[in-house]
Amino acid sequence: MKFAIALYSAAHAPSSRRALLFAQAALAGGHEIVRLFFYQDGVYSASNNIVAPQDEQDIARQWREFVSQHQLDGVVCIAAALRRGVLNAEEAARYQRSAVNLEAPWALSGLGQLHDAIQDADRLICFGGP
Repeated sequence: MKFAIALYSAAHAPSSRRALLFAQAALAGGHEIVRLFFYQDGVYSASNNIVAPQDEQDIARQWREFVSQHQLDGVVCIAAALRRGVLNAEEAARYQRSAVNLEAPWALSGLGQLHDAIQDADRLICFGGP
């Protein structure tokens, strides 16, 4: 089965951990992940500036390692990212900001990428949100 996964909550939220566990289990079960789409507060999971307390799991780092290890398509909604100060080098330069906190394996893109993933996948699985 082919899954598109959308994450709407920040890295410290329980749903982010559940999404990561689901994605790991899906790949372990022989399924395909068409795309991971991080939207709303989910964009914080892609920020390099997230620091987890020592007694907690670093879910943002775990997401980054998971996406890199499996060469997945990790897309961060550009509008949600800009609103929350999550910037790659190109957007930081465009908006004259000194901080860059989004790097590979993440890519900034629009909601069209979520739409395309939904069309390619058998199922859209969403975690978090209002």
